[in-house]
Amino acid sequence: MTRVTATTLADGRELLYFDEDGSPPRTPSPDARTLDARPATPELRRDPLTGEWVTFAAARQGRVHLPPADLDPLAPQTPTNPSEIPDAYEVAVFENRSPAFGPALALREDAAVGDEDGVERRRASVGRCEVVCFSPEHTGSFATQTVARARTIVDAWAHRTAALSAMPGVEQVFVFENRGVEIGVTLHHPHGQIYAYPYVTPRTQQLLGAIRAHGGDLQGEVLDAERSGPRLVTETEHWVAYVPFAARWPLELHVQPRRHVPDLAALDDAERDDLAALSLRLLGAVDALYPTATPYIAAWHQAPVGEGRDLVRLTWQITSPRRAADRLKFLAGSEAAMGAWVGDVTPEDGADRLRRALATADAAQPERERAHA
Repeated sequence: MTRVTATTLADGRELLYFDEDGSPPRTPSPDARTLDARPATPELRRDPLTGEWVTFAAARQGRVHLPPADLDPLAPQTPTNPSEIPDAYEVAVFENRSPAFGPALALREDAAVGDEDGVERRRASVGRCEVVCFSPEHTGSFATQTVARARTIVDAWAHRTAALSAMPGVEQVFVFENRGVEIGVTLHHPHGQIYAYPYVTPRTQQLLGAIRAHGGDLQGEVLDAERSGPRLVTETEHWVAYVPFAARWPLELHVQPRRHVPDLAALDDAERDDLAALSLRLLGAVDALYPTATPYIAAWHQAPVGEGRDLVRLTWQITSPRRAADRLKFLAGSEAAMGAWVGDVTPEDGADRLRRALATADAAQPERERAHA
């Protein structure tokens, strides 16, 4: 089993090391840096026209932007690089220094200001934001990890989902990876993030509304239909990967467990093992579509912590704005202003391209394994 070792950084933020089965026990080194006090918890404001909450976190303006390798804040600390992680590691998770949510957790009684039905409703942006470091290497992504390392990362995601879901004020946990400067990545280091929201996100609220209006297991019905249709990309003993019927992005892939699972923490060992191998195959296919690595957002949609947990199925959504080798889809007038999407690639064509790319990636897998040996 993956072993977890907890410690704290110089400013009190939590740091956890996740070590693969068989790794020697570790004693964390102290963080010898002198750090400023943590920023104040940001503010949430509710849009009175949509009911959606917007976070204002001014401290994020000063975060690091594409630093050189010798000043990588996610690499193990050295005498010349006072990074966030004091020790060599396999997978590490720590609280974000410039969070959009937190560091405060449960709402104080006086945290909300203004009438419930008023036009200026505010509250503290409680919760937590964490950084998940996939590797001590300066470059790469989840897609470049070994199967063993991917399995440890899956365990880290599951561990943090369970821990954050139990924190006061947290309503939903979002695990994700942004890959590529085209997506807006500010660090080359292979990493992802986790947001613990103090509300259920708009995307999940829409999903819950659709499920309740439909009645029954809507996502399960969609999964069954996709398994026998033209948009199926591949399936394994425990997982199914397909391009959705109304895919918005030029590249969009959904990956779901065969059984109803609400979140990553609920996956059993066999499902985690299967996911570790399948996830690298699928991301290998995403990269095999073009001559260069594909920018993507890999987002884990999980059930809310409370109400609706029995309705929403865990889904890994991989999207990319790349619509050709040298072209990106930008969210222009219709999408950005009106939320009315116009697709550039039919879902059926997208699935066919991914199936062919998966075959190419699978054929290259032995070479990739030798390179990591």
